[in-house]
Amino acid sequence: MTMTRKQFGRFALATGLALGVAGTAAARSDYPNKPINMIVPASAGGTTDLAARMAAQALGPVLGQSIVVENKGGGNGNIAAAQAKRAEADGYTLLMQYSGFHVISPHLGKSSWELTDFVPVANVLSAPQIVVVRRDLPVNTLQELVAYAKANPAKLNYASSGNGSLQHVTGVQLEQAAGIRMVHVPYKGTGPALQDLLGGQVDLTFGTAPPFMSHIQSGKLKVLAVTGKERLPSLANVPTTAEAGLPGVNATSWFALFAPAKTSPEIVRKLETDVRNMLNDAAFQKKALDQGATADFKDSKALGAMVKRDWDMWGKVVKEANIQAE
Repeated sequence: MTMTRKQFGRFALATGLALGVAGTAAARSDYPNKPINMIVPASAGGTTDLAARMAAQALGPVLGQSIVVENKGGGNGNIAAAQAKRAEADGYTLLMQYSGFHVISPHLGKSSWELTDFVPVANVLSAPQIVVVRRDLPVNTLQELVAYAKANPAKLNYASSGNGSLQHVTGVQLEQAAGIRMVHVPYKGTGPALQDLLGGQVDLTFGTAPPFMSHIQSGKLKVLAVTGKERLPSLANVPTTAEAGLPGVNATSWFALFAPAKTSPEIVRKLETDVRNMLNDAAFQKKALDQGATADFKDSKALGAMVKRDWDMWGKVVKEANIQAE
């Protein structure tokens, strides 16, 4: 039977759509078939970069493709997130996100993206903040730090990696929980803050353990408490804030993979499964522990729930303290 031009047009359209669907399915079934780009919202050397490079090195062989780490620091994570959200939702661009950038920065009013711009893939590492002081500060426990701060109102100053950073809001959380006043000194990153802490220009700071470990071990800095629910194996003698009498100070950072919105569920499930397998590896777990972090798998759904919980918690702290972007 001969088709009319109109019928042929409909057939061609239907065939084209079918081929497109088949092509998409084929593309998903052999994913990945080329290198993957992992965007990191921080410069080299910090815990976010460490998480990305550990994941890229371990996950690449599992996926059968190389993973290229691209550092895009600046703007409280906005530069990296903006680049990632504009990428094709094909699984070949991932964002290794830091919780401070994901659930705190947007509350500061200068975000170039929204939570709905990304789909959660899986959590990779978790690391509590630690309370670190200069070695000649006359305190050796968190209780002594609180007592010193109460005896010397607004005399202690604490460094952070920037206004509205997780270090900053952890300091605010400590002030609120302990009823003390300190002076916040923002820096442009953890590196400069750490250098001034070592030099004695500031009294204390907060942060994930990896950048501080060598200085703690050498005695150049003192660590007073861990802000997570459990002690760190690499700092087994250091009590948690709850053990020190301040359970309201609980600031754990997480480092998780996200993909641009509309990335197919099939690709997300594959990445989720492969990340789980990566984190079950004993060598990966040991490397994380040695750095003061924990291999902490959470699937897409659990990661999404954690994002919502932390978004609400830190948003409340930011609002009550009236923290503004720089």
